[in-house]
Amino acid sequence: MTRFAIAPSAPAWPGIVLMLGAGALVAATSLLAKALGLPDGADPGLSPFQISAGRFAFALFALLLFLLLTPSARPSFAGARWEWHVLRSLCGWLGITCMFAAVARMPLAEATAISFLNPLVAMFLAVAMLGERLGPRKLMAAGCSICGAILILRPGSEALQPSALFALGAALFMGLEVIFVKRLSNSEPALRVLVINNAIGCAISLTVAAYFWIWPSGLQWLLLMALGTIMVSAQSLFIQSMKRGEASFVMPAFYSVLVFAAFYDFVLYGAVPPAMTAAGAALIVCGALILALRGMRKSAT
Repeated sequence: MTRFAIAPSAPAWPGIVLMLGAGALVAATSLLAKALGLPDGADPGLSPFQISAGRFAFALFALLLFLLLTPSARPSFAGARWEWHVLRSLCGWLGITCMFAAVARMPLAEATAISFLNPLVAMFLAVAMLGERLGPRKLMAAGCSICGAILILRPGSEALQPSALFALGAALFMGLEVIFVKRLSNSEPALRVLVINNAIGCAISLTVAAYFWIWPSGLQWLLLMALGTIMVSAQSLFIQSMKRGEASFVMPAFYSVLVFAAFYDFVLYGAVPPAMTAAGAALIVCGALILALRGMRKSAT
């Protein structure tokens, strides 16, 4: 099996910064998916299959518009590892659909808490499949992030409801997707990865969504367009982060999604985070700083 590794001399902190940016955008998409899945007056909520179809379709539209306006950026598809692309896209579609189903059926906090097992899945799969190593600093950073997530979300007994199986499925499929993203990001241009992934995901999701289709309202169309555009931007930052650091190195910073979700709650609804939430946010930031400082020391030696 081919093994990929990041050169020790490569600075790692840009990967952490990019992952934090991806976290900010992913938190926004979770809120949009929640709004789309819930009924609003006369407008029924959309099914998770239709929401994921909108996510892929409008993400692909945004990418094609970008390529139309910037012909020099158009990627070549020669030499693409199609088997990895198909597996990555299938895992991504299953993961995002499970996540959308979970947030529509249970509290967002509990669904997010369970689905956020996916960085741990990815971390240990990276050891088995990519030949990466988990040193004490990585484990300490991951431990800080996990403890922070528990403090922020404090999942209660409702997290054990049957719909939590959707969130568990999201964690598994998203963790598998990270491994394929890592392999592709080390061997193919980022823009090619994005275009192929969203094209395959669009074909799969639209085919399935046709069996559950209801015509969205004007507001729902706008939210679907925003969902796709924001998600493809998050994907771009995520892939660039994976190109600049080991999967087990940058993935714990993805817990920043929880921090950004709390921040959006405060800005949009005036919700002041309690002391436990603030402590959890501090632990998550601490975990990201441990990774960033370790990478800066490696690049200086």
